[in-house]
This record gives sequence, structure tokens and C-alpha cells, in this order.
Amino acid sequence: MHELIVIGVGAGDPDQVTIQAIKAMNRADTFFVIGKGSEKQDLVDLRTGILHEHVTGEYRIIEITDPPRDRTPSDYEGVVDDWHDRRASIFEEKFAAEPGVGAILVWGDPSLYDSTLRIVERVLARGNVTFDYSVIPGITSVQSLAAQHRIVLNRIGEPIHITTGRNLADGLPDGVDNAVVMLDANCTFTEVAGEDVEIWWGAYLGTPHEVLIAGKLRDVEDEIVRVRAELRQRHGWIMDTYLVRR
Repeated sequence: MHELIVIGVGAGDPDQVTIQAIKAMNRADTFFVIGKGSEKQDLVDLRTGILHEHVTGEYRIIEITDPPRDRTPSDYEGVVDDWHDRRASIFEEKFAAEPGVGAILVWGDPSLYDSTLRIVERVLARGNVTFDYSVIPGITSVQSLAAQHRIVLNRIGEPIHITTGRNLADGLPDGVDNAVVMLDANCTFTEVAGEDVEIWWGAYLGTPHEVLIAGKLRDVEDEIVRVRAELRQRHGWIMDTYLVRR
């Protein structure tokens, strides 16, 4: 492989894929698709559906099984670093075996809570394979959330704080009234204090499974917890994002 293209493909809707991304996909000979086991086959199917929708020529799909990691570690950074290293070993092997132009389809945009670019840099740093690579931006779940709820993420003159559920557990930072939260496996919004907090929540954004709930946090938090658990049980996986606002 002499070139790799890391392509942001939006939150799941094939219509969210940009013209730049479509042109890049049609240059690729091989697509490396990261799978997370049979229970998340939907995620692989969504990617292959995007390829079927937009790629006109012949291509190969190489599925890479994501190595497991501890989801509740005491040493979070150490566990993630080890996971990235094992990922890099697998990527290096697959990259070396494929000729031409390769591509990786990334949910949303590669710049926001995604490790693909870190893994690619780690592969190159090993020095065993060499290739050029470029990055194509995509529509994020944050943008999709705002569009589906028909909201502006910030009020006039106010900042937006983008964080994870893990960090939200420490509370909203002082001076931050608008927080977009991603990667929250524990419904941490229930720990946000106050009676004047609102929430706009969305799961499976941009896919046929999409679900939206909004309202005063204290009024809808139990509903979101219940619906989220039911959806995860039904589909075997869930990706959700939300805005909380004081």
C-alpha cells in the first residue's frame, strides 16, 4: 500500500457523505473495516452500505477485528495505550499485505473522539511500512444531533464544551452552560445537578434506528435511561450523543 485515505463518513446516513469523501472512496482499491464482533455487525453493514451507495468501481473489503480492552480500568490511559499498540500491530500487518490505495471509513469526523489517526501515526513510527496518508473531514454526530433537534448548540455569546461521560462525572466546569457529551456508557447526565437543566439526546443518529428525546432533564432523564437500555438490548450496541444546558 502506497497511500492511505482516512475518510469521515458522517453519523450513518449515506446522504451525509460529502462529495470530497465520495471522490476519495472512488480512488481506493481496498477498504479496511474495523469490526467489533457479531453483536455490532450493524456497524459493518452501515459502512458497506455506504460503499455500495457511492463507489462505482471494484474494491476489496478487509475486515479487521478490533482487539478487546478493559472498559472499566483503574489505569485508563495505560490500558488505552496498550490497546492502541495492539491495534497498530494488526493495522501494520494488513497495510503491508495490500497494494495500491487503501482507505478507512471513520464514523463522523476523524478529529473528534476517534483513535484512527493516532493508530496510523503509530504504524508509521514503527518504521516497518511506509505510505502517504490524507484525511477527509466528515459530518459529526454533534452536528447531526443539532440538525435533528433543530437547535443551535450555544446561546448567543456562550461557549460550547465538548466532553465525554467519563469527564462529565466530575460535573460541568465553572462558566460552562452548554455541554455536548459523547461516549457516555453510564448515563452520567443523571448526575448533573439542578432543576433548570435541559437535555437534547439522540441515539443511532443518521441511521434507521435513530431515536430522539428532549426536555427538562429532571422530567426526561428516567425515560432516556429506560429507552437507552431497551435499545442496547435490542440491537446489541448503542451510540448516543447529547447536549445538556443550564
